[in-house]
Amino acid sequence: MTRRLLGALAGLLLAGCAASEAEARPPVWIVRDADSELVLFGSIHVLPPGLDWRPAELDAALARADDLWFELPIDPASEARVGQLAAQHGVLPEGRSLSAMLSPAGRRRLETATADLGVSMAVLDRLEPWFAEVVLAGAQFQKAGADAGSGVEKMISGSAPAAAQRRAFESPEEQIAIFDAAPLPEQIASLEQSLIELNDNPRAYQELVAHWMAGDLKALDEDALEPLRAAAPGLYARLVTERNERWLKALKTRLDGSGRTVVVVGVGHLVGQDGLPARLRALGYSVEGP
Repeated sequence: MTRRLLGALAGLLLAGCAASEAEARPPVWIVRDADSELVLFGSIHVLPPGLDWRPAELDAALARADDLWFELPIDPASEARVGQLAAQHGVLPEGRSLSAMLSPAGRRRLETATADLGVSMAVLDRLEPWFAEVVLAGAQFQKAGADAGSGVEKMISGSAPAAAQRRAFESPEEQIAIFDAAPLPEQIASLEQSLIELNDNPRAYQELVAHWMAGDLKALDEDALEPLRAAAPGLYARLVTERNERWLKALKTRLDGSGRTVVVVGVGHLVGQDGLPARLRALGYSVEGP
């Protein structure tokens, strides 16, 4: 889940990448009905500083937005609360260890990854698999030069007009529960897959950012979703399909009203057949975009 967590747990995640063409930008979708406009933008929650990523369509939508939706509230208190809850719920009971849950190959990969990323094996061994993935992801992004302060959500919230109402699909408690209550075998399968990715392709994060900058939807689906679908389909349903279903209900309610809305969520929630744009098209809304 190392790369997939970029589209799932914004509050916990903390190299230069360029698009293949100078004018390429991350994808934007515009959903309309008779009296509403809903602009969808897929985020990578942690980015290298100085990256020129903002599409003109997004900035134009933000300037006239009535409301702005994120996965989580974008404020220091919520960020601190997510970290507090993760530390509270993500530690294994006394007498259990993460390495004992893994296959022999997984244990070897875990030792290699912790050494390469500078993460304490003793600390990681006390964590539940989902939280261990978060820690490894954060270390991977830091090694690549990424900076939590350069993440999409913080930059958008900080630059959007103060009059735009900030709203969130989930609370810190709800988001942590999604991870923490996932079946343990699914957590382990996801961690095993992420360890393979970390060992086999240490530049996976840089590649993800490059595909995002180029607006390559097929590559984003392969990067952000396909490994999780294959390794832990139940966890994929929990992290992607079921959350999209809940968010879709909120967006439909918003579209049933009137006004202009901008939605910024992890890019993994917008690509593929389970993505919000595809789901909104299936409901009959006009959806412009890639």
